[in-house]
Amino acid sequence: MQEETKSYLLIHLAVVLFGFTAILGTLIDLNAFVLVWWRVLIAAVGLTFFTKGIGFLKSIPLKDLRKFSIIGFIIALHWTAFFASVKLAGASVCLVCMATTCLFISFIEPLILKQRFRLLDFSVALLIVPGMVFVVNSVGVSKIVGILIGLASAALAALFASLNKKYISHTSVWNLSWIEMMSAWITLGIIILGADILGQPLRIIPHPEDWIYLFLLGIVCTTIGHAMSLFALRHISAFSLNLVVNLEPVYGIILAALLLKENKELNAHFYIGTGLIILAVFTYPFLKKKFIYAF
Repeated sequence: MQEETKSYLLIHLAVVLFGFTAILGTLIDLNAFVLVWWRVLIAAVGLTFFTKGIGFLKSIPLKDLRKFSIIGFIIALHWTAFFASVKLAGASVCLVCMATTCLFISFIEPLILKQRFRLLDFSVALLIVPGMVFVVNSVGVSKIVGILIGLASAALAALFASLNKKYISHTSVWNLSWIEMMSAWITLGIIILGADILGQPLRIIPHPEDWIYLFLLGIVCTTIGHAMSLFALRHISAFSLNLVVNLEPVYGIILAALLLKENKELNAHFYIGTGLIILAVFTYPFLKKKFIYAF
């Protein structure tokens, strides 16, 4: 099996896990900042087994360590916005917002990687916009804030995916993931501490029933899913990766319907919009193959 084929298989498996994160975020009774703080801590502990301790830090140049830590900071903001969107607008709506990631990445990736702007990538990404219009029209005014936060999360996802693509060759996948998770944990720890100092303390200790969900979120959906996506980035572009990630709404909506019964709250406009977004995802590989030299 070719490396590119393996990479696409890996990212599809990772997307199934990513789709499950929104479900877990709905089930866990914690503030978004605290939820992600626990998530990245558990993920970092899990990654320690793959990195065989933290001795690897001695071999990483300080300038690279700073770069990887900045990516971790961006990831912390991305995941916090993601779970805030889940709690405000619901798992299904948040997942559809995340499908706009490739729209953002179509112009962020060329800037960061200093590559030629790809008109085809941007054109296909624009096909997602009508789908988002349908999705927005399908929900009440009360969920608009959740949609805006979800779109912010998508923009942050595009940014850190492009940065990961740029620096993935500088160290191992496991080492990079560990640094990013620890940086995210420290970032959120400072925010949580700041909230406490300002007289707005956040509940840190989860309810007993939340611990199972947190470990699933931290180990399976984060440690394994994040590593799969980084492995895939070695052989496919960040834009191609995120087009596959756009399938996350499909898996997530199915899971939300089965586990949360969210399908009862969604109307035809939502599914039309989701269908248009998925159509763009499946159209891209064929257009790329046909027009690769034209664009």
